[in-house]
Amino acid sequence: MNLLIELVALGVLAALIIYVSFLFFTTLRSSRLIAEVAQAEQRFFQTRVAEITAKSGYEREKNEFSWSGFRKFEVARKEPEGGGICSFYLRPHDNRNLPPFEPGQYLTFRLGIPGERKPIMRCYSLSDSPKHEYYRVSIKAVPPPRDKPDVPPGLSSNFFHNEISEGTILDVRAPGGHFFLDTSKHTPVVLIGGGIGLTPVMSMLNLIVESGSRRETHFFYGVRNADEHVMKEHLENLAAEHENVHMHICYSNPSDDDVRGKDYQYAERVSVELFKKVLPSNNFEYYFCGPPPMMNSLFEGLREWGVPEEHINYEAFGPATVKKKKEADAAVGSGTTEVAAAGFDVEFTKSGRKVPWNADIGSILDFAEENDIDIDFGCRAGNCGTCITAIKSGEVDYLSEPGEKPEAGSCLACVAIPKGPIVLDA
Repeated sequence: MNLLIELVALGVLAALIIYVSFLFFTTLRSSRLIAEVAQAEQRFFQTRVAEITAKSGYEREKNEFSWSGFRKFEVARKEPEGGGICSFYLRPHDNRNLPPFEPGQYLTFRLGIPGERKPIMRCYSLSDSPKHEYYRVSIKAVPPPRDKPDVPPGLSSNFFHNEISEGTILDVRAPGGHFFLDTSKHTPVVLIGGGIGLTPVMSMLNLIVESGSRRETHFFYGVRNADEHVMKEHLENLAAEHENVHMHICYSNPSDDDVRGKDYQYAERVSVELFKKVLPSNNFEYYFCGPPPMMNSLFEGLREWGVPEEHINYEAFGPATVKKKKEADAAVGSGTTEVAAAGFDVEFTKSGRKVPWNADIGSILDFAEENDIDIDFGCRAGNCGTCITAIKSGEVDYLSEPGEKPEAGSCLACVAIPKGPIVLDA
């Protein structure tokens, strides 16, 4: 009997010990959980304070150091990058601090090119994260088209490569453009560069890693082979040093010397089909820049994959082609294509020309160039305002939404098409 009582007592004592232990460890775990939650809230609060402070500082510095019109900049350094690309480091000639910019924006240059009757306006993307001391643009010397070797090479890009040297003074407008990374977000992002379209997304990538952001970042870069692969070592270092950065290098035509897995990961073009194989889902924000064929393919492919248009951000070379299919589809419903099909003339009063409109050529600027009619341009994206043209009669539609629509009676020729007969002051 005594043994039974002892066994029962031991059982009760063991149960009590287990219960007390359970309470102790549960309390301890709860305390740790509470502490972890508190620490997470503190980190979130500190991050938000830092973001608000940084944004406040950004606005203050932008207002304090920005400028209107053109400002003198000196080429402090000229650095070949390979692949026909050269980086130009620009320092303000007045030695005042530089205003910050949004990663993805561009600079507008006024170039006095020998042999040209008036200054040439051109826009080039900033290729680095914001710095107080300098701006950097990386420019490719555009050769004649492969199928048209008799066509002159790119006027302004070759002027930069051949005539601009360290110490040259250039006229530069403040950073501008509506294609830039939303730095207030921490959601996953896909950055895509095709050829020289690398430059604005490189600015975005540099900003992400230098700010300490942990947002998941997939970086796709498409070129033909290693001969066109610029900033290779820099990209490799970023991927090695930042676990949130995933590098995807695509060679469309690798040479025998290019090593898969070392120089590049995919022997194909950048495409939505590749995204479907590589990305865990389509739930990303997409920023891309490159030549028109790539832009058309990505824009339409992402829409078909179910990516909301508000998550598709782009800046193309010849951007009027990017939404052409979308706008054409809308035009069918509105009857615009019936008007276009009827045929009408575009009259350029300064040039003394009246030409039948051909919608297949593209924008009014493209159409003017096709007919040897001179209209100034810079960004070809409806942002810089260089191509603003007065409308004497008629109306226009826009192939892609301009950064800021001009006042009534004018149009941005680089992204505009006529609705019907139109008379332009050009």
